Amino acid sequence: MTIVNIAAAVDSMAQSRPNEPAIYEPVGSKLEDKSSYRSWSYRELESASNEIAAGLLELGFKRGDRTALMVTPSLELFGLTFGLFKAGIVPVMIDPGIGIKKMGACLENSDPKGFIGVPKAHIARLLFGWRRGELQHLVTVGTRLGWGGYSLSALRKLGQKSAHLGKLAQTQGDDIAAILFTSGSTGPPKGVVYRHRNFAAQVEWIRDRFDIKPGEIDLPTFPLFALFDPALGMTTVLPKMDATKPAEVNPENILRAIEGFGVTTMFGSPALLNTVGRYGENESRKIPTLKRVISAGAPVPAPTMSRWHEMMSDEGVILPPYGATESLPVACLSSRDILGETWAKTETGLGVCVGLPFLKLDVAVIPISDQPIETFEDSLRLDTEEIGEICVRGAVVTDEYWNSDTHNTLGKMQSPEGVWHRMGDVGYVDASGRLWFCGRKSHRVQIGSKCIFTIPTEAPFNTHPNVFRTALVGPNNPQGKRVAVLCVEFEPGLSRDEQRQTLEDLKQIRDKYDHLKLISVLLPHPGFPVDIRHNAKINREFLREWAEKEIQ
Repeated sequence: MTIVNIAAAVDSMAQSRPNEPAIYEPVGSKLEDKSSYRSWSYRELESASNEIAAGLLELGFKRGDRTALMVTPSLELFGLTFGLFKAGIVPVMIDPGIGIKKMGACLENSDPKGFIGVPKAHIARLLFGWRRGELQHLVTVGTRLGWGGYSLSALRKLGQKSAHLGKLAQTQGDDIAAILFTSGSTGPPKGVVYRHRNFAAQVEWIRDRFDIKPGEIDLPTFPLFALFDPALGMTTVLPKMDATKPAEVNPENILRAIEGFGVTTMFGSPALLNTVGRYGENESRKIPTLKRVISAGAPVPAPTMSRWHEMMSDEGVILPPYGATESLPVACLSSRDILGETWAKTETGLGVCVGLPFLKLDVAVIPISDQPIETFEDSLRLDTEEIGEICVRGAVVTDEYWNSDTHNTLGKMQSPEGVWHRMGDVGYVDASGRLWFCGRKSHRVQIGSKCIFTIPTEAPFNTHPNVFRTALVGPNNPQGKRVAVLCVEFEPGLSRDEQRQTLEDLKQIRDKYDHLKLISVLLPHPGFPVDIRHNAKINREFLREWAEKEIQ
């Protein structure tokens, strides 16, 4: 029996680098230097996760049980996550910003046996009746008030005396490791089932493709990405920020952390990179230790990449891997190649090149359909340069959603070689084998017999210096007929005259390209609604409803 458990990497690092810092967490209101952080070494992380794993089993958790995990980025989050993996208990992770109703629905769907959370999470659980009478085990990270259960410190003391201490669950690759709920930015949140083999493959692929070495230092501004660090042998520096509002981050907190710790790797959403990049440009900041910036959630605009290139060394790159919660990574192209070769094509409406697929991943582009496809067949593959629905199969591809026959039927296809995931995106493969992204399938706008896609439509308009971003939507006009509308968000600080002139300029851009002539209306909008997780995915359904009212 082959044991596959991502938490084994923590124990391995504790043996090879026991005193090396594993995690730094900022404390206090100001960040001055390393004294403004508390930290755990790899030995301390191993000890904490061992005690937590043993304590949970001592409480009565059994291998395979599910537990909600609602803890803010912290040393304790790392200890709990790896402790759960070590015990073979399945953490259920839900974005805190998706809203009370959706959180309740996620908990109802996943039916956890336990609830581990900070006091605010427990208070919300009581106020909104989440799993009332159904939860068997409660653990509080922080001050435990009147809701019972164990505090984390009491749980660790219980684990210290347990016969389970130091024992790693003998999990196999197919065993469920975690259930990660999507943000619900393009539909209801779905519980993505991660197996231990999925995590193991992700660590291997990311390490090899991005050439990450043990001993590097990472600043992950998205909590889930931080959990890869111990398995990659990196030291984690948690940022001082609200993880649910990356666009509103204080840039100084990010840049000081990079400078103070000599950070080599950073993860940041395009919205965060935009905020910090503009600040860094204005302040003429330099961060030469930073080798790579990994970004996900949406394409990174060219101006944002250029600003970061100015701050980094000549060897520094932005790596925006294409993927999704259900399958990450899929493909990647470095910022140097994007700016040097493919972005000029993007600006003419050819889509965004996301690069060559990872070597062990099979990618297929098939005809666009909103219907279930039970079995994948090679005959479905479209020709080169033909836009269709992107589908993937490989070790990082998750094979099911938890407790959702509907989403499994719509999102998965079976084959003798393994499960295929339908990404919900449209795009094409070019003659060099590179994948090009053209937007979400559900965001396409059908005008008569013609179908127009978001990314190729918006990119030419986004080249205007007064435009921050645009969004294609398809509302109905007063006659009930579908029309193509472009919503426009201007750069801040423009006068009304400048905005009016910009709209006239955009009409000229529309008339320049045949594929843009179907756009009948351009509507200025004060600020697009975006997703909670990355602050980058536009809520187009909200914009469509808004636009429909505007054109009546």
